[in-house]
This record gives sequence, structure tokens and C-alpha cells, in this order.
Amino acid sequence: MAAHIRDELGINEISQAKPIQAAFASGAAFTIGGLLPFLVKLFLPLKTMEYSIYGFALFFLIILGALATKTGGSNIGKAVLRITFWGTIAMGLTALVGYMFNVNIV
Repeated sequence: MAAHIRDELGINEISQAKPIQAAFASGAAFTIGGLLPFLVKLFLPLKTMEYSIYGFALFFLIILGALATKTGGSNIGKAVLRITFWGTIAMGLTALVGYMFNVNIV
């Protein structure tokens, strides 16, 4: 079985993702990632807040996603694209729900 996994699928101890490290890195990224937009809100002017938070949130998703995937041993390019795409979708859906319930961030 181990030979099949190694020879046929190309999975070995060196190329295998490290799930425990990835889980801790992901948890740290979510914690830090939640604080970073809050800091942007504290220090940037209200006039451009909506665009600033969106731009910085994308930037933070890219940086923290790359760090988390590098730590976990996965492909950084694919992970950054996936995290940025789904993060943008999540922000868009959140904005849509806020719009539907007439809620503003400022």
C-alpha cells in the first residue's frame, strides 16, 4: 500500500502537506486577519473607509494566505487565488446582506 501511494500517486513524506501545521497557521491567520481590518478602520479617514477596508482586506488575505500555505506545505499560488476569490465572494455577500437590511459600516 505504501509503495503504491509513493510510486503511483507521488505522495511521500517530503511532498505531503502538514495538516497540523496548516491548522495552526490557518487559525493564526484568521485571528490576525480579523484584527487587521479593524486597525485599518481605526487609522484611516471615514471618507474612503469602504474602499480602504476592501483593498486592505484583499492585501491581508493574500499575505496571510501565502504565509499559511507556505507553513502547511501547499501550493502558494493556487491557495492565494482560492483564498482571494472566496474572500471576495464572502465580502460581497456580506455587503449584499448589509444592503438588504440597510446596514452601513460607517
